Amino acid sequence: METNRVEAFSDGVLAIAITIMVLELKVPDAPDLHGVLEVLPTLLTYVLSFIYVGIYWTNHHHLMHLTKRVDGGALWANLNLLFWLSLVPFTTRWMDESSLSTLPVLIYGLNLLGSAIAYSILQARLIRLQGADSTLARAIQNDAKGKWSLAIYVVGCAGAFLSVWIAVAAYVAVAAIWIVPDRRIERAVASQADED
Repeated sequence: METNRVEAFSDGVLAIAITIMVLELKVPDAPDLHGVLEVLPTLLTYVLSFIYVGIYWTNHHHLMHLTKRVDGGALWANLNLLFWLSLVPFTTRWMDESSLSTLPVLIYGLNLLGSAIAYSILQARLIRLQGADSTLARAIQNDAKGKWSLAIYVVGCAGAFLSVWIAVAAYVAVAAIWIVPDRRIERAVASQADED
């Protein structure tokens, strides 16, 4: 199977997730700085989650760019990723409405960890389908960023029991790691074009 339907469906799910999150934003009650400060925590949790969905969207796009074919296993791996990402609006809202209580912050972290694991599974499945000598396999190689991210999520989730700020710092750190564009696939595409 080709990848165009996978990409279109994934784009739609991620667009809906972002739309749900933005609809949760409330305008300030007062038209002054005090009103803005009241909604600032909600706005900041939205920004963090928006960045995460954006990171997954861009990386998914790059991943699909070097994927020539998918099979049933890849479709299910993609659905697994979309399941975890579709929970982001729920866990974001719960974390925000709880004023960063321990359990919602932990669940948010587990949601992020589940998304990262699901992305790793999808990536591994697509590499196996394309072949060990494929451009995709060469571009991904050992995926140090992905492995570090998983470790930081685990630290953040465990740290939530000590202080929610440890967890939040870990979640922000992973977003910061990934907000810098990953150029591996872009370089691989350019290299492939040079060879052709």
